[in-house]
Amino acid sequence: MEQLLFGSAPDSDAGAGRAAYVTGYDIERALALAGSRCVAGVDEVGRGAWAGPVTVCAVVVPADLGPPPTGLTDSKLLSGARREAIADELLSWVSAYAIGEATHEEIDAAGMTVALRRAAVRALSALPQQPDAVLLDGAHDYIGRPWPVRCEVKADLRSVSVAAASVIAKVHRDRYMASLADVDPGFAFAENAGYPAPSHQQALASLGPTPHHRMSWSYLDDLPQWRHLKLRRPDIEGQLTLL
Repeated sequence: MEQLLFGSAPDSDAGAGRAAYVTGYDIERALALAGSRCVAGVDEVGRGAWAGPVTVCAVVVPADLGPPPTGLTDSKLLSGARREAIADELLSWVSAYAIGEATHEEIDAAGMTVALRRAAVRALSALPQQPDAVLLDGAHDYIGRPWPVRCEVKADLRSVSVAAASVIAKVHRDRYMASLADVDPGFAFAENAGYPAPSHQQALASLGPTPHHRMSWSYLDDLPQWRHLKLRRPDIEGQLTLL
């Protein structure tokens, strides 16, 4: 599986220098014409982080497909402050939403694909109504049967429900990771959310992994003093890339 290596860093957060793009109802309308009455948009966050859970949100938007909160789009295109503001609006605007997570221990024990599936099923199962269509961002169906999944690449740019799921999931997970800053202040989790930013990598090299780190990941290969702590992640066919 592809992972960010020690010494590299993820793209910087949010929107800076990117053109504004407001997401619409293109896919929801197509599904409604095909007979779907309840569509759940699903998106994940945390797949490429080195610490913390993977988080999945499922969102059902209002049936009248009314105007969503201003500026709603893929969470990666929004600044942190704008994402927070839109998330707060979304919680009272959507018809329903639910969040599911899989812990770093589950990721280490079962692999990312299984962890994503568990998190998604937990989110979908917590919705008050079972959807008759599940709209999943990306090309790979990591949820599987019996859920009626439709995969759409860049769905968070063409589907309000998926865009809403991406924003709610991101804000939820960011807030959780920020709460760990008091426990492990040297890792700047409030700023990097467990992703391999330089501050995170420097803390790992000097302090070693925390109880929140994914201990089966290849970054430990580049840390000789901590390499002995690495767990063997199962080599499971069909595992998703981590990026």
